[in-house]
Amino acid sequence: MSLDARAPSLSAAARIAPRTVKTGASRGLPRWPFAAMFVLFPLWWALGVAEMMWIPLAAIMVLYLIKRGGTQVPRGFAIWLLFLVLMLLSVIGIDTTGRLIGFAYRALLYLTVTIVFIYLYNGRGTLTTRYVLGVLTFFWLVVVAGGYLGVFLPEFSFRTPLGYVLPSGLQANELVQEMVVRRATQYNPESFYNFEPRPAAPFLYTNGWGNAYSLLLPLVIAYSGYVRRSAKFWWIMAAIPVSLVPAVLTLNRGMFLGLGVAVVYAAFRLALLGRLRALFGLGVIGVIGVAAAISLNLADRLGDRLDVSSTTQDRANLYAETFERTLTSPLFGFGAPRPSFTEGVPSVGTQGHIWMVMFSHGLPALVLFLLTLAYFFFSTWHVTSTTALALNAIILVLIVEVFYYGVLPHGLVLAFIAAALAMRGDPPSEQVPLPLRRSVRALGYR
Repeated sequence: MSLDARAPSLSAAARIAPRTVKTGASRGLPRWPFAAMFVLFPLWWALGVAEMMWIPLAAIMVLYLIKRGGTQVPRGFAIWLLFLVLMLLSVIGIDTTGRLIGFAYRALLYLTVTIVFIYLYNGRGTLTTRYVLGVLTFFWLVVVAGGYLGVFLPEFSFRTPLGYVLPSGLQANELVQEMVVRRATQYNPESFYNFEPRPAAPFLYTNGWGNAYSLLLPLVIAYSGYVRRSAKFWWIMAAIPVSLVPAVLTLNRGMFLGLGVAVVYAAFRLALLGRLRALFGLGVIGVIGVAAAISLNLADRLGDRLDVSSTTQDRANLYAETFERTLTSPLFGFGAPRPSFTEGVPSVGTQGHIWMVMFSHGLPALVLFLLTLAYFFFSTWHVTSTTALALNAIILVLIVEVFYYGVLPHGLVLAFIAAALAMRGDPPSEQVPLPLRRSVRALGYR
């Protein structure tokens, strides 16, 4: 199975990149702040700071960008910057100190996502596509290992060092408590419903695991094309079916939907481009996934869960309440989620990122958020390589998953990384050969 892993051509990237190169732009950016975010993630998780550590690392990236100078962003990125402005203005809806702390935390995460995008967009000299995908493949292995921890030790938990330094008042917060005490699964043995344990580590919730896995797997497949002549390729090919065990056992319907969208979309595009070998490889992976689902009795497990769970109806009711209450403050929202009027269900403005944006920051901010994702997707539509196609597909997956997943920070930063790599173009050594580009143009792709 051979996958073409060359990056998108500069001619395609030129339509969205700035036309001028400023002084200092040729100097490379250090790799280590980016690598520390993902390679050291198990350490941050064990210390209890995984949900916060990316913020200071992003601040270091800002210092390097300032030192190098000549920072550029693609045309159209102003849509996202305007979203950030409206997001910050929504602080006027905050009414308690606790919600202000949560607002500040989310604002810093949004800024972190923005900085990572700009850092990678300007760092193609050192942060090559191959290097970035290699780092994210390692991160995927960490996610898979965390999934297996939940499979074999479902009740495993430990108190992190963060719990010994934070004031007890802060630890009363539900989110902070999840950081202080790490668990391998999202599992409550005292629950009335008696659900099976669902892998969650190294994230707080199973949905976070599923969101990250569905976005990382296409990147892993793309990276395998860079190492197809080495032993790493075969290790990756062995790891993919192994990773499906914890993936299936999450019983994560949103993840299955996201992966399904990625497979169908990639297969359609590969067929149009005539990439039959890559299409065959994708088909093999799809067959392995179906086999894993059958062998682990996924259909019955999902059926049993749906029989005793009302989550689908609860979410529908929550979404309706979210929309109705947003209409009472449509311009800037309420700054943060609020308790639902229905007892026993999650807060309004949760259970999906667009609902959080809508309720917390207002309808104009929601429009700008969705326009940013659409801009990323359509700006990277005219691609010719398998790698660039995987990057484009990830953005589409996120567009689907923001409706039911909270994607801040992990899902959002992964999609922004994919967009930065796809939009910046790569050095000539990584471009698609000219004859192939000509054949692709004949199919209507420019």
